[in-house]
Amino acid sequence: MSSPLRLGIAGLGTVGVGTVRIVQNQAELLKARTAREIAIAAVTARNRDLDRGIRTCDYDWADDPVSLASRDDVDVFVELIGGADGIAKRAIETAIAAGKHVVTANKALLAVHGQALGEAAERTGVSIRYEAAVAGGIPCIKALSEGLAGNEITRVMGVMNGTCNYILTRMQSAGLDYQTVFAECEKLGYLEADPSLDVGGIDAGHKLAILVALAFGTKIDFDAIHIEGIERISIE
Repeated sequence: MSSPLRLGIAGLGTVGVGTVRIVQNQAELLKARTAREIAIAAVTARNRDLDRGIRTCDYDWADDPVSLASRDDVDVFVELIGGADGIAKRAIETAIAAGKHVVTANKALLAVHGQALGEAAERTGVSIRYEAAVAGGIPCIKALSEGLAGNEITRVMGVMNGTCNYILTRMQSAGLDYQTVFAECEKLGYLEADPSLDVGGIDAGHKLAILVALAFGTKIDFDAIHIEGIERISIE
């Protein structure tokens, strides 16, 4: 029997906690589907003492994401921190240099540095997987990169941000103004920690950059993408 696939998870926010919970609760199902046990070797996050509703005392706690990314007992580095630069980028670069496969949900980083990181991974002989970065619930990344490999793609379009779609739909259907629906989204927990990423169009821009790069095999300059938010839209 093959040895367990050992994960090092950096970031224990909503996505990170969900990932740990799946590994814990669906261990037998994952093993049956992958023909290999998947185990968490170590984790790291900003606040070790925070009650996240999951059991983390069974895992070693790394001092920081960069040190976690280079550990000998980690086969796959899972980056769930976020941000286009900073510690997330340094940790992924460290993991690649150390010969670790990488899984990330970081659309901001991929939109800006995806090609460079992909090239580095190819040179090292490791993989970067990022299905959760764009429309993870569909999913669409593997479908676009592999399932549609024989198709000529002429355009990419769709609802890139569910929060913006919700706000605009509510404004139109209920006749509510922007600020009222925005406050509603805050109460429902629909917004990013930085709401401007949603309503300012940045989140949609990140996703579009990733999809276009995949669909057309081209390098995308994220700063060259025209982005306009919905903050000034009225119901009139």
